[in-house]
Amino acid sequence: MPDRASWRAGVNTALLLVDIQNDYFPGGAMELPGSVMAGARARQLVEAFRRSALPIIHVQHISTRPGATFFLPGTGGVEINECVTPIEGEAVIRKHFPNSFRDTPLLAHLREKQIARLVIAGMMTHMCIDTTTRAAADLGFECWLAHDACACKALSFGGVAIPAESVQAAYMASLNGLFAKVLPVEAICADPGTFPVGGR
Repeated sequence: MPDRASWRAGVNTALLLVDIQNDYFPGGAMELPGSVMAGARARQLVEAFRRSALPIIHVQHISTRPGATFFLPGTGGVEINECVTPIEGEAVIRKHFPNSFRDTPLLAHLREKQIARLVIAGMMTHMCIDTTTRAAADLGFECWLAHDACACKALSFGGVAIPAESVQAAYMASLNGLFAKVLPVEAICADPGTFPVGGR
């Protein structure tokens, strides 16, 4: 759990919510195990950041790849889920690739706001969360990854079936340390009063 000293004075922090969209929830075209619980945890982060007047950035994936089966333009599944519905003043960044920085204004937006630390949550862990977190770390951002506000799906390789829980654990283990500080939402929100105040 982070202590008060870990919130360095003068470090502006933003919440980056990646692809928390309807298609990942029950009834969607790509329902993920645990998406409802992860969405509820993400909502806790949203509420804490709003109380502290800290910036929140929503990333919305819109599929333009031929043969895509979810996040299709003009469908209800592409919309940001109601658990984290953006409000006025919160940026919405639209992307077409797993990396939230690729061909988007995200980096310019963060630089403009002088953001140095990102609290990251969203879906899917093994795709857009992994790719975006690694990219953010390479760009020099300090990343805090809220593992229980993320969700993924089961995978398979070489005839081996890998449950979603194992995929989640493996990716969090690989990101923890060099690329991010992997923490539960409870730890991140333990003392919102320690959040450094940053402008929107």
